[in-house]
Amino acid sequence: MEKHYSIIDGADSFFFKGNEIGILICHGFNGTPQSVRYVGERFASEGFTVFAPRLEGHGTHYHELEACHFNDWINNIYQAYSFLKKSCREVFVIGQSMGGALALNLASLSVPLSGIITINAALSVPSYQSYLTEQTIRFIPEDRPDIKAENVYEIVYNSVPVAAIKNLLHLLVRTERILSRVSCPALIIKSKEDHVVPPENSDDIYSNISSQLKKSIILENSYHVATMDHDKQKIVDETLIFIKTVSPTVSKSANIL
Repeated sequence: MEKHYSIIDGADSFFFKGNEIGILICHGFNGTPQSVRYVGERFASEGFTVFAPRLEGHGTHYHELEACHFNDWINNIYQAYSFLKKSCREVFVIGQSMGGALALNLASLSVPLSGIITINAALSVPSYQSYLTEQTIRFIPEDRPDIKAENVYEIVYNSVPVAAIKNLLHLLVRTERILSRVSCPALIIKSKEDHVVPPENSDDIYSNISSQLKKSIILENSYHVATMDHDKQKIVDETLIFIKTVSPTVSKSANIL
């Protein structure tokens, strides 16, 4: 009989009902919505409708992550978008790390998006690359989350399934191929120093998407999990500026921003 695991305390999806502008926030590989909780709460305090789904296999037990296919995660973010679109006139999508890759995949589908914000979005993870052809090892130990700020706790699995790593890498190959299909306004945020995803990944995204309106921001004082690091408020501030710039709804509604 298949075992079902409980959601780790603090790792579940969160939703805040607000105005007609929806913000979908997607966490990264082996992360949970807890990693984007701060920015989500800040956007909610500005009046936005905010939804951060928990990707399948995350925030429970690594055995469940092992059983996932990357299409499950693409479906997760598409379903989350569809949920927001039912009550929101506009939807912006924010994705961190693998969440950034998923956001790019969503944008490539030509769904009506007002904008996309990627944070240290992944096209490659060098430390994982050798596992693409691994046939004997089932799980590997996970390193400490890449966060510059001290005393910050991120909910992650201590062990990561090699099968899930392979799915991540296949997703990233797919993402690189669809970049030219992304044409909505884009804000590309990268940390100057990132020990998981090379900052050049964000440069490649910026160069290869077809968006006419696009902007790149550098975080000087954060590592990979930037939404939990020193520059987390800068992420919020720059995203608010971006939304004000590109949203047709903001200027028409007195209760927004």
